[in-house]
Amino acid sequence: MRPKFYWPKRVLMFYLPMILILTFIIFPLYWTVRTSLMHERDIVSLPIRYLPIPATFTNFITAWDVVGFNMYFRNSLFVAVLSVTLVTFFSIFVGYSLSRFKFRGKNAFMFMMLATQFLPAAMLILPLFMIFRNLNLLNNHFSLVLINTTMQLSFNSILMRGFVSGIPIELEEAATIDGCSRIGAIFKTVIPLLIPGLVATAAFSFVGVWNEFLYAFMFMTSRTNFTLPIGLRSVIGEYTANHGILAAGSMIALVPALLMFVYLQKYLITGLAAGSVKG
Repeated sequence: MRPKFYWPKRVLMFYLPMILILTFIIFPLYWTVRTSLMHERDIVSLPIRYLPIPATFTNFITAWDVVGFNMYFRNSLFVAVLSVTLVTFFSIFVGYSLSRFKFRGKNAFMFMMLATQFLPAAMLILPLFMIFRNLNLLNNHFSLVLINTTMQLSFNSILMRGFVSGIPIELEEAATIDGCSRIGAIFKTVIPLLIPGLVATAAFSFVGVWNEFLYAFMFMTSRTNFTLPIGLRSVIGEYTANHGILAAGSMIALVPALLMFVYLQKYLITGLAAGSVKG
């Protein structure tokens, strides 16, 4: 027989906290959607309206066509796709080397890679600014690609090491016996089995690059080169802000990452489970 107060205790100890946490997480997203679908006069009027009635898509149209979010979206997509491609490509070989090879200072090297993740981003602004100024890369999207690739590579290489460690080395040895070189064995046996890990790495990299604000804010001076985070910042004036357009721009920025995770969640979960093995 179960205790008489089993279910009330379970509700109080588990379900109620989970509901509160979920509400705390989802409510800001709901409020953003609600704000993006309302006229500005209805957003700031009292009493507060909790439902977007009457609903309108004017904010989305204005943000996309007038404010320039179509241009910001293209810029962010270019930087994100190129950065993620480079991070994924290089992390395969760095992760493979850390998993398969033994060399002096390997643990120290991995420690240094992880230690770079603790450096404050603001500390690097001045030296990077001087470097990119000398290379004529200020106000250039390739400067953001270089920064994002460098910043994302360390963590994702360590992550990729865990994925590679989950693949039996005997598969590569069999491919080598059949006449493959080491590079050939990597492309024919390792990479096909790394698909879930590659998806997880690309997803983490994409979110980090897509949301990057500080370096883009410091190095992009022309509105035509703004990325989405900087475009959202530009909507906020010194004394005023158009809440409807800001919310609509936030939803536009959210859609790619949301669709990516919905579409790739199966591979993402598999990849994270594979990356949890001990290398």
